[in-house]
Amino acid sequence: MTATTLVPAVLVLAVGTFAFRFAGPALRTRVRLEPRVERLMTVAAIVLLTALVGTQAVLDDGGFAGVARPAGVAVGGVLAWRRAPFVVVVVAAAGTAAALRLLGVD
Repeated sequence: MTATTLVPAVLVLAVGTFAFRFAGPALRTRVRLEPRVERLMTVAAIVLLTALVGTQAVLDDGGFAGVARPAGVAVGGVLAWRRAPFVVVVVAAAGTAAALRLLGVD
């Protein structure tokens, strides 16, 4: 990709991102959604993020990532679910994966 195509592409994406971020607060008072739709959108966001985390935890370069990474993600997920502080979640997840790898479990 050359600079003559890269710069306009970045500018278009920047303007689009700004427009989306501006539209949320600007339209919040004008657009009313039913409570059912708002709950559905919240659940959809959670499902999407869960699928992303699950995919990244289990797969690496198109293959199985091994046991250590999913185990670390599982520990972090349980701690987050139990509302542990963020730092504790991250350190415990990383520590679990590191300990398993140190023990030879890939």
